[in-house]
Amino acid sequence: MLKITVVESSSEAVRLRVEGRATGCGAEVLRSACELQGLSYGIRLTLDLADVSFVDTAGVELLKELRIRNVTLLGPSPLVAEQLKDAAPADDRS
Repeated sequence: MLKITVVESSSEAVRLRVEGRATGCGAEVLRSACELQGLSYGIRLTLDLADVSFVDTAGVELLKELRIRNVTLLGPSPLVAEQLKDAAPADDRS
């Protein structure tokens, strides 16, 4: 289960705290939350990932996409940071 909380919000920036496991449906919920908070409208978005315990392939792909879209990813656990580091770019999938 994934819990997403708005920690800070202004007309220019939003910070979300993400807790739990970013897997499958949870990754889609996170994508929707980012869009709802104005990602597509140029709002600076920051995700606090300190309390994310696990990220599956769908979650890794989403976080990579968000990083490309200039979303700041704060404080991922060592496991999540390693998953993001070792993730092959989307173009390299066989």
